[in-house]
Amino acid sequence: MKYNHLVTPVLKWVGGKRQLMSEIKKYIPKFTTYYEPFVGGGAVLFELQPKKAVINDVNEELINLYNVIKFNVEELIQDLKIHKNESGYFYNIRELDRDVETYSTLTPVQRASRVHYLNKTCYNGLFRVNSAGQFNTPFGNYKNPNITNEITLRAVSNYFNEANITFLNVDFEEALRGIRKGSFVYFDPPYDPISDSSNFTGYAKGGFDRNEQIRLKKLCDKLDKQGVKFLLSNSATPFIKELYKEYKIEIIKAKRAINSQADKRGEIDEVLIRNYE
Repeated sequence: MKYNHLVTPVLKWVGGKRQLMSEIKKYIPKFTTYYEPFVGGGAVLFELQPKKAVINDVNEELINLYNVIKFNVEELIQDLKIHKNESGYFYNIRELDRDVETYSTLTPVQRASRVHYLNKTCYNGLFRVNSAGQFNTPFGNYKNPNITNEITLRAVSNYFNEANITFLNVDFEEALRGIRKGSFVYFDPPYDPISDSSNFTGYAKGGFDRNEQIRLKKLCDKLDKQGVKFLLSNSATPFIKELYKEYKIEIIKAKRAINSQADKRGEIDEVLIRNYE
């Protein structure tokens, strides 16, 4: 299986890791199976292109999209060509998940097409849902968004079919069931907020609070006892640094552009935490 530079994220994703890749890659160990329980936009997966992987996300629409890219990429591309970059049309498509009965009639391809279209045309490419799990980002008003994205979609589909990848839509602990020594886990959970206003956990209903962060830390302890290597990204808050103090912690600078006030965007400290040399 040859490495393919065209395999890159198909969605824009909050907290995507493309700009931190050179830092993350420094710490990737050798492994047999790659696990990523919070895959999101998949920047690290697509950079590493492991031959064997178990990929999970709690966001059902996202995992449906990845499955459709694997099994029905040409149908997806055809469906994407139907969409229009117009405000009225955008809100009609966005509203589809408000009506459970209508939504349940959509095929997996139509659902994947909807999510991909909304992501390419919504404001800031922000995949955000409300507490009911409904997509709620406004229209982006972009001149010429790449809605169909054919080259990337086909490259990613080829990779998904050549590699041995299992896609899951379960809780992060469940995603690691049966993991063995020699495997490697990269965790990119929703970050501990650096301030109350920066608390963004809106890519799936349910949120991710400090109790969840503690549950994740306990899972890391379990992996460590099993001799499984893990690398974890998070914000460099006192809470996170204290929680993981017995592990190796690297502080890295990340540019974040999620704040609606331009002057509040900029470099912030993040941590990379690992349990190996």
